[in-house]
Amino acid sequence: MTRRKFLKHFGIAVAAWPLSARAQQPMPVIGYLGAETPAAFASRVRTFRQGLGEGGYVEGRNVAIEFRWAEGQHNKLPALAADLIRRPVTVIVAPGGAPAALAAKSAGATMPIVFEMGADPMALGLVETLKRPGANLTGVTSLNVQVTPKRLETLNETVPTATRIAVLLNPTSPTTPSQLRSLQTAADALGLRLHVLHASTVRDFDRVFATLAELRPGGLVVASDGFFATHGEPLAALSVRHAIPAIHQSRDFAVAGGLMSYAGSFMESHRQAGIHTARVLKGENPAELPVQQVTKVELIVNLKTARTLGVTMPLTLLGRADEVIE
Repeated sequence: MTRRKFLKHFGIAVAAWPLSARAQQPMPVIGYLGAETPAAFASRVRTFRQGLGEGGYVEGRNVAIEFRWAEGQHNKLPALAADLIRRPVTVIVAPGGAPAALAAKSAGATMPIVFEMGADPMALGLVETLKRPGANLTGVTSLNVQVTPKRLETLNETVPTATRIAVLLNPTSPTTPSQLRSLQTAADALGLRLHVLHASTVRDFDRVFATLAELRPGGLVVASDGFFATHGEPLAALSVRHAIPAIHQSRDFAVAGGLMSYAGSFMESHRQAGIHTARVLKGENPAELPVQQVTKVELIVNLKTARTLGVTMPLTLLGRADEVIE
């Protein structure tokens, strides 16, 4: 072979090599660490996949997803996170609140972690700053925990004659102490007395509402928590059955018959989590990838339920509502 022919063939081989090498590389794998059940997270997973698609990744085509579900038992999350680490996966997605992200971090994950939560990741020690997370964690936050006191204010506006309001908190949530403090501050300013109740499993709900039937408060505020967010429907059914005006964080609650919901948009935060995950898969460093803040807040009012409960919704509140369910 002449030198000219050798260089020609060599050049063709070099030009073709990166394409063939890329074709042989394994597909990246997302480890999805779900705190609840596939059914409870179905709509959230759909919007997460939507965000991934906007970032150029489609499950089964150029990315795979390994799901692990804690089935509402948060004590299982560390073991599930460790399982994903051993897999190993390219990136861990920890949606639905602080417990999944904290579990992934405590399990010693060194690969990127993309969280989705309504709490402050700086206060939880997950990132150094929102602008520069500083380690292997980044993600998306929404205004859920921060607006919990606003739920109390909105309920007070709806039932202004009430002097006692019940609050439902999850004692296993890392954000419960801060939420209770902010709720108490808001209650003091409004001249309200709070009755604090706890639930961390579905089995607790009947006991909680039996207690509410005895206390007969003017209304119920459900605090922000991933567990409560994915169980909006049973909480709505119980609140209507016991004729308690209640406000929740999830739109699912109001759609299922609860009186009101007020919080950040879950659909938007999960879509943004998909977009953020795509950016990490493309090689962006999570330490330098700013935490995305979803500032959209939604007030949903179920006017049909208000009539059933005999609650007259203030026109000023209805005017602020993003959606009124007739």
